[in-house]
Amino acid sequence: MAPESYKRIVLNSRPEGDFEPDTFRTEVLPFTSLGEPGKQQVLVQCTWLSLDPAMRGYVRDARSYLPPVQIGETMRAQGLGVIIAAGEGSKVQVGDYVSGVWGMTEYAVVPDKSIEKLELQPGVQPLDYLNTLGSSGLTAYFGLKKIGELKPGDKLVVSGAAGSVGSIACQLGKAAGAKVYAIAGSPDKCEWLEKEIGVEKAFNYKSPTFTQDFKDTAGYLDVYFDNVGGDILDFMLTRLNQNARIILCGAISAYNSAKPKGLQAYLNLISQRAKIQGFIVFDYLSEYSIARAEMGKDLASGKIKRRFQIVEGGIEEAPKALPMLFSGGNTGKLVVKISEDSHVKPKLL
Repeated sequence: MAPESYKRIVLNSRPEGDFEPDTFRTEVLPFTSLGEPGKQQVLVQCTWLSLDPAMRGYVRDARSYLPPVQIGETMRAQGLGVIIAAGEGSKVQVGDYVSGVWGMTEYAVVPDKSIEKLELQPGVQPLDYLNTLGSSGLTAYFGLKKIGELKPGDKLVVSGAAGSVGSIACQLGKAAGAKVYAIAGSPDKCEWLEKEIGVEKAFNYKSPTFTQDFKDTAGYLDVYFDNVGGDILDFMLTRLNQNARIILCGAISAYNSAKPKGLQAYLNLISQRAKIQGFIVFDYLSEYSIARAEMGKDLASGKIKRRFQIVEGGIEEAPKALPMLFSGGNTGKLVVKISEDSHVKPKLL
């Protein structure tokens, strides 16, 4: 039985710094306003939403790899859901699990071309498509493979290592035969990275002895997977081996800053013949299936571990939980549970 109404989260204002209480607002709309799915369209019930640091960039009115979310639009977000109605000629059926960027909404009518049917092989669960088999894992995979050109024996350093991308990058680095060193923001996170993930050493960047501890233990690096930017990136520029590669994945320390601080130690890139390069995971869309097949096997075998931080309470909790990404409040992948059950039983392979 269909509900009488549904909720969505829309962008209400553009914050200058941190997300504000009035950055988003909740709208309650009649369920009938969605209409019936048309040709090659589907009606999706959202079950889970992914929260990601990139969302800060989505609400900034600036040129980027995706257009900014407009005031009054549903906030952009990757989700998991179940098909509850399918239009003529649709490639999916009622009951199929799908993922897509329909945003922070409980229900959505979307075109077939904007969703992906999940292949839930043994050992793989739907939530993996918001983490290891989703943008987080694919970002780690292609960052290390394409930009970092990681080789066995390399010394890999990962910042933001207790987050969704960072923790997967650490595990993929270990699997590739690299020596992996992690940087995180609390003793608990460092302990988890060492004992559960198995990195050589995890460093708490908030420690007053951080830089000296890093110099004494890790020394110099071959590959740096950067999720934070700022002072830590500047410090890593002083720790480069010859021909080192720096993977610019994110800069969470600067996302809420109107004018990020510039780098000081970049001349080391010249003396060490090193490279620093940014990338966007969408660039490797044609190779997603290869990466997922490889990482799916590692998930099933337990070689890659999962860790989710789940926010309960429905869609209105999504904007409240977003600041956790920028305060270090999450360990592993931050997701929001949107609905408990669907109108139909999802199909599993």
